[in-house]
Amino acid sequence: MVARSYNACLVLVGRFSNTPIFLPFHKDDTAMDKALLICKRVLSWTAIFTNIISDRYPKFTSALWTNFNQLFGTKVSFSTAYHPQTDGLGERMIQTLEDMVRKSCAYGLEFKDCDLFTHYWCTLLQSQELAYKTSIHASTNQTPCNNH
Repeated sequence: MVARSYNACLVLVGRFSNTPIFLPFHKDDTAMDKALLICKRVLSWTAIFTNIISDRYPKFTSALWTNFNQLFGTKVSFSTAYHPQTDGLGERMIQTLEDMVRKSCAYGLEFKDCDLFTHYWCTLLQSQELAYKTSIHASTNQTPCNNH
């Protein structure tokens, strides 16, 4: 899929390690598309989630997601609408990611490098994820990579 066509980002955050995973996707992706994306990018290198706190996004409340989580033994808790305290860590990570993307793409959702090659916001996600994971955080005096 062409990088320019992505129009959303799925943000996953490890509750204890504070380690983020940023996954570009399309708003019209099906629940199956998102399940395959998570299997391909997340389950291949990390442990299976034991607990997920999610908003009530319809694709994450579907029968497919219920079966997906039962298969892996994952407990799903849904946050209450307009109650960001339930999932403050996720909300804060989304705000941090938005700030990083804005600073990198100050003049729009695409930018040119020193060789005048055009990049799109979603091509930055993995490098911004790495930058976040390897930066020392004031609350722990460690990087999220060291908190596993």
